[in-house]
Amino acid sequence: MPAYDLISNYLCPYTQRAAILLAEKDVTFGRTYIDLANKPDWFLQVSPLGKVPVLRAGDAAIFETSVICDYIEEAEPARPLLPSAALDRARERGWAEFASAVIADVFGFYTAPDEAAFERKCADLRAKFGWLERNLGKGPYFAGTRFGLVDAAFAPIFRLFDTFDQLGSFGVFDGLQRVAAYRAELAARPSVRGAVVADYAAIFRQYLSERGSHLSRQMTRAA
Repeated sequence: MPAYDLISNYLCPYTQRAAILLAEKDVTFGRTYIDLANKPDWFLQVSPLGKVPVLRAGDAAIFETSVICDYIEEAEPARPLLPSAALDRARERGWAEFASAVIADVFGFYTAPDEAAFERKCADLRAKFGWLERNLGKGPYFAGTRFGLVDAAFAPIFRLFDTFDQLGSFGVFDGLQRVAAYRAELAARPSVRGAVVADYAAIFRQYLSERGSHLSRQMTRAA
């Protein structure tokens, strides 16, 4: 049996972050999928906030994404995904939290109830990716040639936009050449490709179609 089991639903981008870290460290782990609309009792016993991801490490259960990622880095020190200097580690942890704020904006983007709210979220996302554009170096990854925590945090966000791009052009990445190159590099990474189930895109499209949002209505009209 693997030492770790990662509990989630099929779509959670935060869970993908943890899965990418484990894969980058070449750590074998199991996956348990649950329905968040019908959470099993055993899950509520290990997740006090009722959220995913949860990482089971032996008999212990670890919750909250940033804590899970820090635990993986400390418990599996081979192939470090954070730099050695304390200030550099703090900077990269900060950018991983920035990625979490972007995920919140993406959620607002695809659940926006009307066109005005949708456009506001487009503007929020353009602003945040503009920040990323200004802070990316020569690449190919956030910290140069080293793949790290920040990359694991942004890769699931770009995966969401792989689906959005099939629905329309929303101008979120217009003029952001470094972000575009960064996105392509992350998409090619084996750990990123393997972080989701094979039919992830179809599951996500179905999920989007059921939101009753401005974007889901656009999907219905385009179908």
